Amino acid sequence: KYGKAIDRTGNITYKGPAVTSKRGISWDDVIGMDEVKEEALEIASLIKDHVLLQAVGGQIIRGLLLLGPPGCGKTYLASAMANEIGVPFISRSGSEFVEKYVGVGASRVRQLFREAREKALAKGGCIIFIDEFDALGSKRKQDTGSGGGREYNQTLNQLLVELDGLKEKDQQYNIVVIGATNMKEKTLDAAVLRPGRFDRKIYLERPLLEDRKKLFKYYLSKVSYKEKEIDINKFAKMTSGQTPADIANLIREAALLTVRNKKKEIGLEEIEAARERIALGLRKRYTQTKEDLRKVAYHEIGHVITNYFFAKRSFPFKVSIIGRRGSLGVAWWAPEGDTFNGDAEELKARIKGSLGGYSAEIFKFGKHDTGISSDFEHAMRAAHAMVWRYGMGKSGFIGDFYSLYADFYRNQNLLSEQMKSKLDFEVQEILAECAKDNMELLKSEKILFEHLTEELLKKRELNYQELEDIFKKFAHRKLHKPSEEKE
Repeated sequence: KYGKAIDRTGNITYKGPAVTSKRGISWDDVIGMDEVKEEALEIASLIKDHVLLQAVGGQIIRGLLLLGPPGCGKTYLASAMANEIGVPFISRSGSEFVEKYVGVGASRVRQLFREAREKALAKGGCIIFIDEFDALGSKRKQDTGSGGGREYNQTLNQLLVELDGLKEKDQQYNIVVIGATNMKEKTLDAAVLRPGRFDRKIYLERPLLEDRKKLFKYYLSKVSYKEKEIDINKFAKMTSGQTPADIANLIREAALLTVRNKKKEIGLEEIEAARERIALGLRKRYTQTKEDLRKVAYHEIGHVITNYFFAKRSFPFKVSIIGRRGSLGVAWWAPEGDTFNGDAEELKARIKGSLGGYSAEIFKFGKHDTGISSDFEHAMRAAHAMVWRYGMGKSGFIGDFYSLYADFYRNQNLLSEQMKSKLDFEVQEILAECAKDNMELLKSEKILFEHLTEELLKKRELNYQELEDIFKKFAHRKLHKPSEEKE
């Protein structure tokens, strides 16, 4: 409990609280998430200053719930909290308490809290972390006779009892239980979420643009890389919607490719190759005729051109006719930063980009093949949402008709067949209008269309800079640059 320093003569020169060196994850390792860290720091300070809190008649938080998608740093944050305040950290998985034998799970819960109380009394506090908390804290089940439901309920009941028992005989144990789950809050049992148990919640979201920049700087600082070659801002924009774990995995994969290529520093080539491998899989050697390969090239360039001119918030990152994971080619574009809501024009731009390959085949060959099935699916889903959910059809119908259609089996009179026919007709109107705009674009940019295709057939892949140079040289229409518009 106390540390002491002794000089050469044997005299004690210091006596006081033992100073322990921090190991493992610290606050500095939790990148971004400033609001989340601030709230977590408040809870950590309550654990640290629990004596002052008790003096004013307060009680520390017993349960904290971390909610968010996988890979957003829930476990990281809990570990950082424990390391910052210097208390023991007991980590368990929710599945460890799930057993088919009645009483085993409850016994493990009792054992866990017994260990936590001992450590809290010895070290001044303790944090229990239960990962995949939904395996333990989901809604209680009705026993079907097999004993499984009874065992699960008994285990959950024991957890609730232990949470309530953290205050015994007027002694407030300095213990906080942290649960982490990527399931929705409504899947958890109401008794778990009631005040006095897991009543404090922290929501961890996917990082936004500025946080992704910090994440790239952090993970790149741990490896050797070519600073002049890698544009962190560009990669932060291209990874919109990805988690910290995704970005860490990208850098880790790039490092492996660097070693394989017998290089000493990670370059742009390795990061791009790592991103393609993670998202699209390994390259495949498909045997194709020259005619089939040319058709694939025209198809992919159709995607590139329509997206480049119509999509205001994205840019083409790469186009390839090298097969990957069942696909003969890919046109890859990335958002210009974070997007939250979109208007009708942006949704139409998305549809035009999806129909770009189809339009290119019709424009060049007068027919299309079966390779457009996934493109049609994406286009139709977007057009259907515009009309059925967002009220963006030409008729001006207002309302979320999809929710009425989904409720069809409970009340058949919610949506008439006549109304469904009108809505479906409007979906086709939007698709036809977008396809028409694509054809007009390809006619006006025929020189660009042909030149891009020939370059793609020659090199098999074109990256962002190569596409940009060709567009600047051969485009007939004025180029639209989202970044310039923002400036």
